[in-house]
Amino acid sequence: MRLVKFTGIAVLSLLIVGCAAESGDLAGSSKTAGDIAVAPPPPPPPPPVLSPSRKETVVVTGSRMANVTADGYYAPPVMVPSDPGRERYDGEEVSPVKLTSAEPVSTFSVDVDTGAYANTRRFLRQGALPPRDAVRTEEMINYFRYDYDKPSGTDTPFTTNIDVAKTPWNDDTYLMRVGLRGYDIARDERPASNLVFLMDVSGSMGSPDKLPLVKTALAGLASELGEQDRVSIVVYAGAAGLVLEPTNNTAKIRSALNKLNAGGSTAGGAGIELAYNIAEDNFIKGGVNRVILATDGDFNVGVSDRDALVEMVEKNRDRGITLTTLGFGTGNYNEALMEQIANHGNGNYAYIDSALEAKKVLGDEMSSTLFTIAKDVKIQVEFNPAVIAQYRLVGYENRALREEDFENDAVDAGDIGAGHQVTAIYEVVPTGKKGWIAPRRYGGRYEDQPQRAATDRVAEAAHVKLRYKLPNGSRSRLLEQVVMSDAFTRARAPSGDFAFATAVAAYGQLLRGDEMMMDFTHEDVGTLAGRQSNFWRQEFLELNALAASVNPVRRGGG
Repeated sequence: MRLVKFTGIAVLSLLIVGCAAESGDLAGSSKTAGDIAVAPPPPPPPPPVLSPSRKETVVVTGSRMANVTADGYYAPPVMVPSDPGRERYDGEEVSPVKLTSAEPVSTFSVDVDTGAYANTRRFLRQGALPPRDAVRTEEMINYFRYDYDKPSGTDTPFTTNIDVAKTPWNDDTYLMRVGLRGYDIARDERPASNLVFLMDVSGSMGSPDKLPLVKTALAGLASELGEQDRVSIVVYAGAAGLVLEPTNNTAKIRSALNKLNAGGSTAGGAGIELAYNIAEDNFIKGGVNRVILATDGDFNVGVSDRDALVEMVEKNRDRGITLTTLGFGTGNYNEALMEQIANHGNGNYAYIDSALEAKKVLGDEMSSTLFTIAKDVKIQVEFNPAVIAQYRLVGYENRALREEDFENDAVDAGDIGAGHQVTAIYEVVPTGKKGWIAPRRYGGRYEDQPQRAATDRVAEAAHVKLRYKLPNGSRSRLLEQVVMSDAFTRARAPSGDFAFATAVAAYGQLLRGDEMMMDFTHEDVGTLAGRQSNFWRQEFLELNALAASVNPVRRGGG
């Protein structure tokens, strides 16, 4: 068997040029990502019937594995569950079903991270299923933009959009989508930024998908900055050091980046401590003060204890210095640490697997990445047990809060950046429908009749509340919205934008092995998503098709 290796650099360059020409700057545009049409790449020729004697194994760098004939045709890959090896993930079990009579209230912190989507894409393109613990469905859903109403001003930093549809995979349940959309910030209205690039230059960062891609990503971000902004660069390997004093000179920033090389061990904790000190020394009151950590997460020297790192991150967060983490590479990737410290640092977490993703996160979505418009955003939904019998929240397992945390302003929660969108989907069982949990033989508190307060408000199915603080505020504000019961009686199958969001949710849950997806398959996901003109949505259809090549569909322990 002969191993042939192709590179995807030329194709990637064309994609970047084409995407930039077609899309422009999303952050400064009123268009959503769904409004932008990019012509899909031509489909590959149909594969001929392969004989075992004519197969060759071909590895396509940055793309996918395939079986290729001597004529150059390929057949779809047969993927197997991946072995994460030294990579570290910290997943949660799929959210359990709740009986409304016993637990009518659901409370969680918003999540605007997208790293799980890009990381899952990396596994699929390598011809393997992602580890289940690497899949967070809310990050899959929030990777995309949806057709939510824009805020009319900045007094209320985001709009609340709620809609209901029948569940495509279960005739007895419905989906309730809660969507938030933050206001946009014009380029000339952006607050001044004090950014510290904290770069891992240890030996583990030497491969092409690590330090070279970090340089590309941060050089792109530097080109988006204005005259009032400042960038410093701190590096760490065997030791940590400042290699660029604060500047807004793009040429100096790029020159400093180009001089960096990988080598040595990883004093990650020491690097973060120095970066925070630099950020504090150059603090801009009323501006953005943020450390941007770029690494494969392989902390093995210095302050490597997770609790000590979290304490350091939270201490600086409370002083107004936030943390964004950018993950890179394969093999020793510590996603668990990257995602968790970003959460505690009131920043966001992204995984960069290509120059195109770097442009998306640090170019097109720079305002969302850097400029906070609302902090400590919490969502609480109370279902009426007279109308809704059972429910479950799709995703957000590691963002769950206690009911009493909702009104406690001392409890930290997620932030929303300019132009950010947040989507949460509940699957619910109306009263009288067959639920996931069967009635009990001897009754009990789960079968008690709803209280008078519930039956008196039978026209209401749910009460949605949101709490948030303004960027410089210490007291939260409350938004409330009632979901009427007739929204469920009038509901039809999801269509358009809602159908695509539902398809992405199903894709994530199938990759997680969710047993409550019934007989729904990746082929059903593709049908539900429909044809798409936006580049990122087209790519989703391709990734879902790759996942569909796994047989059988991942379920439970299989």
